[in-house]
Amino acid sequence: MNFELTEERQMLQDTLRRFLADRYGLDVRNKIVDSDEGYSPKIWEELAELGVIGALFTEEEGGFGGKGFDITTVFEELGRAGVVEPFIETGILGGGLIAALGTDQQKELVEEVIGGALHLAFAHGEPSSRYELSQVETTAKASGDEIVLNGRKAVVFNAEAAGYIVVSARESGGLSDVDGISLFLVPADAAGLSMVGYPLMQGGRAAEVTLDDVKLPASARLGEAGKAYPAIVTAIARANAAISAEALGAMETASNLTKGYLVTREQFGRPIGTFQALAHRMADMLIELEQVRSAVINIAGHMDDDAKTRDLYVAATRNVVGRVGRLISEESIQMHGGIAMTKEYELAHFAKRITMSDHRYGDTDWHLERFIALSAA
Repeated sequence: MNFELTEERQMLQDTLRRFLADRYGLDVRNKIVDSDEGYSPKIWEELAELGVIGALFTEEEGGFGGKGFDITTVFEELGRAGVVEPFIETGILGGGLIAALGTDQQKELVEEVIGGALHLAFAHGEPSSRYELSQVETTAKASGDEIVLNGRKAVVFNAEAAGYIVVSARESGGLSDVDGISLFLVPADAAGLSMVGYPLMQGGRAAEVTLDDVKLPASARLGEAGKAYPAIVTAIARANAAISAEALGAMETASNLTKGYLVTREQFGRPIGTFQALAHRMADMLIELEQVRSAVINIAGHMDDDAKTRDLYVAATRNVVGRVGRLISEESIQMHGGIAMTKEYELAHFAKRITMSDHRYGDTDWHLERFIALSAA
């Protein structure tokens, strides 16, 4: 396997890195995090113009990428700069599911997504589902020519900014059956849909979404009735690749900030990085960081494999990313001391993002158990 980026991906990486270095500093990020929107509409539009969202879709879908290495190239740079804009929610999850399952008319929305004009959200997780993708209590029942949705969705990222929310609901089967789950394209202003929004610790916003007799035409369904589960698993696998690459970028920045601090902060007349104990801890961080880099390359290279092989690499990568992420965030904070916990210093933001990434679509222990189960199957 050739691990070097293609010329097109290298150009995308270089362009994105330069743009974010110029436009996404500490003060800008803090203003965005504190804003009512939780993201910057202007920066979102500019990044869309650069082709960042288009890189997440194939040429057939209207983009110019869509492969595993396109995803990891984009999200490593976003993670390195600490970007909080909702690219996973709009591009990978919402947009990816519409592109995979939608009718020709529904797929027209993908063009708006790629252009940056439309935000999306994916409402799948529920108060009692934890990380189990098949556990869906929200119901979808036929009523004449309409479908009526009832249920609650928890921690729906980007729900308040979304024009449409992709909602999972059960049309048949038991609580945890993989069959019977459908997806519906629900306008954010649909009657009966309500949400309570709140800021997230790592930046951005989410909402608790309630569906109370939300009536939709049958044309709002994405794909076949009750057959959405495989597409959901695939979309979450792609999201896990994005989360892993984003965490890698954030770990690189946290490590660089720590290394810089160790060579400038002086104690007893010399830089504290010259003390053997701290030098060894820094070396351990850098070694573990390379393990994460290898894991991200692995997950990117196996995105198009059969579902079992792909999910095996997803579980392995997320376990490594979670374990190393905890080490790097904790060591970075400890070697910085109190300054690392202040909002006015960049490391605080990156440590939060690294830590909270371990709680999206399965934490370290959950992915270890999943890896064991998939290996034995």
